[in-house]
Amino acid sequence: MICYQPVSFKLKQLLLNIRINVVTQGEVLAHCIDFLSSGVTNIIFFLNAHCINIAQQNPEYFRAIDQADLLLNDGIGVRIASWFSGISFPDNLNGTDLIPHILELAAREGSSVFFLGGAEGVAVNAASRAGKQIPGLLIAGAHNGFFQPEDFGNLVQQINHSNAEVLVLGMGVPKQELWTMENKHLFPKVRIIIAGGAILDFISGKVKRAPLWMRKINAEWLYRLMLEPGRMGNRYLMGGFRFFYYLLKHSFGKSRRRAE
Repeated sequence: MICYQPVSFKLKQLLLNIRINVVTQGEVLAHCIDFLSSGVTNIIFFLNAHCINIAQQNPEYFRAIDQADLLLNDGIGVRIASWFSGISFPDNLNGTDLIPHILELAAREGSSVFFLGGAEGVAVNAASRAGKQIPGLLIAGAHNGFFQPEDFGNLVQQINHSNAEVLVLGMGVPKQELWTMENKHLFPKVRIIIAGGAILDFISGKVKRAPLWMRKINAEWLYRLMLEPGRMGNRYLMGGFRFFYYLLKHSFGKSRRRAE
């Protein structure tokens, strides 16, 4: 049973050069209740080590995540960075675990959900499985993430006509964040847009999650590397070197500025 804690307003804190929310899972869910009745579109993004790397190289993506209503810590890399930044995250808020709780909340609030992303059939399968696993979840619709530009207008109409209040994206980083900031104004009825990366692959069963013991020790990245060494090798191995370079660069720069 998830406790929806009262929300206390908290400014974002600086993680390296990125502003991030430092909140509990309960506070995130309480924010989501407020979002659903806010009358505006609210954005939830996640930040992991791979995202930090991209943010250092892609100014447009950096600006996109900086504008999120909630930017949440995801994984061991961000926890390591927090040690250098003087931040203490109360919970690991990875999207794969958190988004199902947000869907449960949506079901309790009577808010319908639209799934957008993944390969052909993935979003439909994710919607079907989520509808069976979460009692009362209202599925507004589903669509794959490989639509053509000429089909975009029809997709916007489909989402708006569905009256979806929660839009779950599974397009990958940085595409999903850039897409969100470019198009959020087109969805006046949507109250929450969540960019969840591979979330639709996980919910649909296309990609298996790591065993629970690996998740508990923050080693799910290793499991994904073993499953998809070709695709994940550069992200986790070479990306790891880039991440520690940026970590040391910003930590050293911060120390030098203090000394001055």
